[in-house]
Amino acid sequence: MNRFHVHVSVKDLDESIRFYSKLFGAEPSVTKPDYAKWMLEDPRINFAISHNRCGSNVGVNHLGLQVDSESELSALESRFAQAGLAGVQEHGASCCYAKSDKTWLQDPQGIAWENFRTLSGAPTFGGNGPELLRGGACTPVAGEGAAEAACCAPAVTSTSVAAPSKTACGPKAAPGCCG
Repeated sequence: MNRFHVHVSVKDLDESIRFYSKLFGAEPSVTKPDYAKWMLEDPRINFAISHNRCGSNVGVNHLGLQVDSESELSALESRFAQAGLAGVQEHGASCCYAKSDKTWLQDPQGIAWENFRTLSGAPTFGGNGPELLRGGACTPVAGEGAAEAACCAPAVTSTSVAAPSKTACGPKAAPGCCG
């Protein structure tokens, strides 16, 4: 069964935890020094917030669909392929204190979509493999000039995601943004 996923970058984590706990009528199921997550059943949503490490891009970080099984993720990926939606698959990616298999897409407005299956917990917010998703932003970044908000995430073009690289940080990246 699919669960809708929303990840919001926030300026003040403690203030945001208080707000969303009141809004949802529940405390987060996961709380870390830079991250919180609510796994709600009504509505069925995985709602996460994280401290904005890059300083300039607060608000919706990315959207997505979380699935429970490998077959459900394969079905989503097949649907994307049949519809001509190019994406990037990541297997065993560590991000947001979880290890997941995922596929990234980008909608026509430039909003990143993370479609994923959680495999296990992870001890840190992000970063495994070859410089993948370092520094805290788990989302791919739209187009040129977005590097300062990217925090070393893979770059996204209209319907595909380019390979991640350290150069996504750019010279204007906020201190601490890239590792």
